[in-house]
Amino acid sequence: MLNTLIFGFAVSLIIALILGPVIIRELKKFHARQSERAEGPESHKYKAGTPTMGGILILAALVVSCLVFNPMDLRKGLALFLTLGHGVIGFLDDGIKAVKRRNLGLTAKQKLLGQFIMAAVFCFILKEFLQFPTTLWIPFTSWNIDLGFFYYVFVFIMIVGTSNAVNLTDGLDGLAAGSCAITSVAYVVISVALGYSNFAIFSAALTGACLGFLFYNQHPAKMFMGDTGSLALGGALAAMAILTKTELLLIIAGGLYVIEALSVIIQVVSFKTRGVRVFKMSPIHHHFELSGWSEVKVVTVFWSFSAMMAIFAIVVVLSTK
Repeated sequence: MLNTLIFGFAVSLIIALILGPVIIRELKKFHARQSERAEGPESHKYKAGTPTMGGILILAALVVSCLVFNPMDLRKGLALFLTLGHGVIGFLDDGIKAVKRRNLGLTAKQKLLGQFIMAAVFCFILKEFLQFPTTLWIPFTSWNIDLGFFYYVFVFIMIVGTSNAVNLTDGLDGLAAGSCAITSVAYVVISVALGYSNFAIFSAALTGACLGFLFYNQHPAKMFMGDTGSLALGGALAAMAILTKTELLLIIAGGLYVIEALSVIIQVVSFKTRGVRVFKMSPIHHHFELSGWSEVKVVTVFWSFSAMMAIFAIVVVLSTK
């Protein structure tokens, strides 16, 4: 099993490293270039023109590795479905931006509609084909609460929330790719520990794909993942948590994405109700940038936090499941 995980990781990593220059060249031809928002940090203006939609690289490496190693089963296929489905939504968003040469692709309502459809289909397959248990494990305990129909409501919200949270995290060179690689490593361990060895290949392949992409996305980035990558990674993380029956554990393992999303919610609510901004800019990684931290320092600290939360999540599973 260990050999399979290593090979799955290695194949995904190598594919991403090899295809990177090709993807960058083709994205430049397609004029899929980053447009920095006017209200963004001044230090980011130089990034305008950098190829985006690089999430295609992550998805290509992930799919090939998952298909080559281990027999495909419904659990792994369902994770790929949710990941690729969100990748398609992001691809449409990025594609419109490239064609229209503007910073606005799909509207917020159009994105949400796509995410709702993906979540609904995912829940339908869980119920009708996987006969998925509707129990929810409470971390730090041995309790499993049966939510019945409301479990699918919870999963629905979880998928939409996670995909948007990772999308918000993708704002600095290497931040989303690196943190998602770290979280994926945690789910390799968690999947094996809980007896989902065949599914662990998905997490291992995702880790390799993220690290391969990170080679081209580290500061200064030669390519950005765009919504193609960030929405897809959010879908992948949600799938890993749901399909290993560790749904609430994602709050710990993915603590960074939770904080990023909360910072936006707090900022919006505070400004609309009190006219006061809690942070200099949200998501919170921009707050630290405007507080004088370099982009590399913010990313390094956030990766470290993500690693600590991933280790904590593994410890919780090994000690209570």
